Amino acid sequence: MSKGQWTFLSNHGRVFIYIAKHPKATTEVISREVGLTQRGVQKIIAELEGSGYIARRKEGRRNLYTIHPELPLRHRLEQGHVAGDLLAALGCDPEKPVAGP
Repeated sequence: MSKGQWTFLSNHGRVFIYIAKHPKATTEVISREVGLTQRGVQKIIAELEGSGYIARRKEGRRNLYTIHPELPLRHRLEQGHVAGDLLAALGCDPEKPVAGP
């Protein structure tokens, strides 16, 4: 992204949405698709997990992520909405993950 360009979603939002669509994705794939370093993605995943928005469990050598769409959004202006509202607004159904990476 060049100087002066901006986006509406934060990196946390992008990682959360990507995981909701691709719960079996590796941090390598997430980082490539979201445009962050792998270390940055790992940190965001740890923060999302620490706040309860996602949970991960081992499935063989990989992680399988589960999201918790019932949790409220964090900013005071958004507290009337839950994370699932954001996902739904962006056409993501966490019950039906997208095939692929």
